[in-house]
Amino acid sequence: MNKALAGTLAVIAVSGVALTTAPTTAAEGSNSQPTKTQVFSTVLSPVPTNHVTGSGTARVQLTGNQATVTVMVSGLLAGVPHAAHIHIDGQGRCPIASEATLLNGHRALSTTDGAKAYGKVGASLTTRGDAGPNSEVAVTRFPTGSAYTYKRTFKVTADAAASIRRGNAVVVVHGIDYNGSGKFTNVLGPSELDPKLPQTATAPAICGVLRATPS
Repeated sequence: MNKALAGTLAVIAVSGVALTTAPTTAAEGSNSQPTKTQVFSTVLSPVPTNHVTGSGTARVQLTGNQATVTVMVSGLLAGVPHAAHIHIDGQGRCPIASEATLLNGHRALSTTDGAKAYGKVGASLTTRGDAGPNSEVAVTRFPTGSAYTYKRTFKVTADAAASIRRGNAVVVVHGIDYNGSGKFTNVLGPSELDPKLPQTATAPAICGVLRATPS
């Protein structure tokens, strides 16, 4: 074997070793999702300042980016739809009383007041159709009533799935009876999300941070 050929083979051999001993890291992969099923759950508690006595629980079973979401609530305003979402990319917490602002002269927490705490909408817990962020105020497709059990399986975005897995996702159910009138009123003015809706229809009612639990 001549020296030139031997040198070429040596370079190929070294390159081959380098390629086989340097596995691709998760960061180098292309949007791959864990295939193991994981379970996340939370207790939903009243958002301060919003005059809510309701409560509930939420559970997310996540496989890849397919989520089976179960929400059980009680004690909310009857006879009206309650928008509900998985929020992501915030501080991974529920809002506190000091974050409330004056809404039409009354101190309360709007959805945007709470956004620093729980972030943007990652998934909308609609009963049918699209379940993505674009359905944030699709009020006719959310569960209705003071007490209900919601269960649905749908695909979430890679961003939403990652937020759930790292403990940054927050479940928020909206719609409050701020002045005890038994309906959504304009007591807090119009909603900042859709001015055709009253603020009471979109203000956060109950909230909880999703945490990993044994399956």
